[in-house]
Amino acid sequence: MSRSSRISTAPLAVQLLREGIVESVHQVHGAVADSRGRLLSGAGDADHASFIRSALKPFQATTITSTGALDAFNLTDKDLAIICGSHQGLTHQARQVFGILWRADLEPTSLKCPMPPSGQSPLEHNCSGKHAGMLAVCKQQGWELSTYLQKNHPLQKLILNNFAGVLGMPSDEFIGAHDDCGAPTYFMQLRQMATLYAKLASGENLDMERVVRAMTHHPDMVSGPGGFDTELMRLTQGEILSKSGAEGIQCISRVGEGLGLALKVVDGSKRAKYAAALHVLRQLGWISPDIADTLAETYLNLSNYKRLDMVGEIALV
Repeated sequence: MSRSSRISTAPLAVQLLREGIVESVHQVHGAVADSRGRLLSGAGDADHASFIRSALKPFQATTITSTGALDAFNLTDKDLAIICGSHQGLTHQARQVFGILWRADLEPTSLKCPMPPSGQSPLEHNCSGKHAGMLAVCKQQGWELSTYLQKNHPLQKLILNNFAGVLGMPSDEFIGAHDDCGAPTYFMQLRQMATLYAKLASGENLDMERVVRAMTHHPDMVSGPGGFDTELMRLTQGEILSKSGAEGIQCISRVGEGLGLALKVVDGSKRAKYAAALHVLRQLGWISPDIADTLAETYLNLSNYKRLDMVGEIALV
């Protein structure tokens, strides 16, 4: 895309108010796209590029459905949900990941994700589900297990080719780097992220449709109690799919309507991306005022002395 075709509007601003006085401001870029890749709305620079981070997980997870590994090892939608998730390392979540490895005849020592600082096993790492799913695909395909995180591994090539194909782009156009868990993640524009999430929930692809069903039916596996993704999907009862990524990335789908939203907080703030997401979802009419107000109690009203306030609107482009 040439720079002359870039579309920019005023960015969103998330203000931290301490007893009504502005203390901090976070700038947010956003894009809304349909499943044909058309940009419908934007805030700031819809072509702003960033690493997609853990918001890539639903697309990494499609390999376990497309290869047949999910069915080969009798894995469930609940397993698929935690493969897509950034879980909280709770006991029942770690057990769910262990169950994936057990049914694939794999040991937890095969996981290459780090040990959480206060944890006792890599199973407790928030990306352990993704890693277990990757290992299950490698086991079913007969691919090398010890090198599954390398960019030239057949698994990682499959993941890259799959999401590049969803966007209708050559895979060699994407810049990759290693995420904190060691798996590759990719640098892309917000409008591309929004298009991926529009495609994800459009109902046009059976593998992605299965991922959507798993995440929306088992939101507790995607994050956990009090987690933004979990609470948003729980309250919207299958109408919204949500997946956070580190450094201020938030991606959301309007299920069944082929619409996707991607947000990036420039300074990477987690609190700001949740505030921006609620603001945009309310403006788009994707969630009811009651749901927006319920979530605002947790994600906007931070304490008795401070709250988050939004400035700006997502605009038609």
